[in-house]
Amino acid sequence: MKTAELQTPALIVSSAILDRNLKTMAEALPGGRCRPHVKAHKTTELAKRQVEVGHVTFCCATVKEMEGMAAAGLGEDLLLANEVLDTTRLGKLDARVTVAVDSDETVQAASSGGVREVLIDVNVGLPRCGVSPEDAPRLADLARSLGLSVRGVMGYEGHAIGLDDEEARRSLTEEAMDILTKVHGEVGGDLISAGGTGTFRINTWATEIQAGSYALMDVAYAKLGLPFELAVSVLATVISVSPGYAVADAGLKSLGMDHGNPEIDEGHQVMFVSDEHLSFMPSAPVKVGDRLRVLPAHVDPTVAYHSHMHVVDGEDVLESWGVDLRGW
Repeated sequence: MKTAELQTPALIVSSAILDRNLKTMAEALPGGRCRPHVKAHKTTELAKRQVEVGHVTFCCATVKEMEGMAAAGLGEDLLLANEVLDTTRLGKLDARVTVAVDSDETVQAASSGGVREVLIDVNVGLPRCGVSPEDAPRLADLARSLGLSVRGVMGYEGHAIGLDDEEARRSLTEEAMDILTKVHGEVGGDLISAGGTGTFRINTWATEIQAGSYALMDVAYAKLGLPFELAVSVLATVISVSPGYAVADAGLKSLGMDHGNPEIDEGHQVMFVSDEHLSFMPSAPVKVGDRLRVLPAHVDPTVAYHSHMHVVDGEDVLESWGVDLRGW
C-alpha cells in the first residue's frame, strides 16, 4: 500500500526515524535506566520495538494500558504511574504490577485489589498527584503494615520538563529531585522513578526515567534541542482552496491541541484548527487533493484520537499497527 491510498486524516510514523529515536534513547539510558511510558504511543507493537533495544520495564497511565501490555506478553515489570481507587483488574493480571499511591485510600485500594507492590508518589512541585514529602514515610509504613512491598518513590517534575530554557529546566529538576531523594532516604526501596523526555539527560538523580514522547516526538518537544527527531505526523488532504488560504481535513478530532497549533511540512502557515478542518496559508500553490503532513504539537492526545498508526518508508506503508491501548 502507498500513503496515497490511506483514508485521511491518517496517523503515520517514519520507520527509520522511529528506529533512530529508540536507538538513541537505548544508548543514553540503557536497560532499566529508562522505563518507557506507553501513554505516549498506546501501541503494543511499538512497545515490542522498545523491548528489542533493551527496554523491558514499562510505565502506564491507565488500567487499560496495563491490561493490554500484560496480554501482549510485555508484563515483566509494569508501573501504573497514576492513582486508582479500584485495583481489582490490576490484581488479576499475569504480570509484575506496581501502582503509585499518595493517600491512605489508594494504599487501601492497592491492598484490597490484590496488588502487591507500590511506589510512594511524592509531590515535588507540580500541583497534581503526590503526597506531601513530610507524610511520605508514614504512608510507606501504612503500606508495609498491610503487606505491600514498597519499591521506592516516584515524583514527576512536570513543571520543569517542557521549559524552553535548559538552565531553568535543570534548576527546577534539581530542586524537585532534592526533595525526592531525601524522601527516598526515609521511605527506602530500590527505585527513584521520575523524569520524562524533556529531562532525560538532566535528571541524573532518578534510578529510572519515565520517558515516552521520545519515540515519536512532537512540535513542542522538538523546540528543546533534544537528540530525537519528529517521527509522527498526521496525513491530511487539501479539501478546499480559496484566494489566500486553503483547508485540509485534519482538525481538532485528529490533533492534540493543548500545546498549541500543529505545523505543516513545506512551510505552510497554520491559521486555525476547527473540528474537522485545518485552515492554512500556503507557502506555495496547492490544489484540492494534495496531501500534507501535519506535525502535531502534542503527541500523546494526537495518537489517542487514532485507531491505527501506519509505519511508512517514504510513500510506502510497511505496516499498520492498531493503537490498542486506548481507553480506560
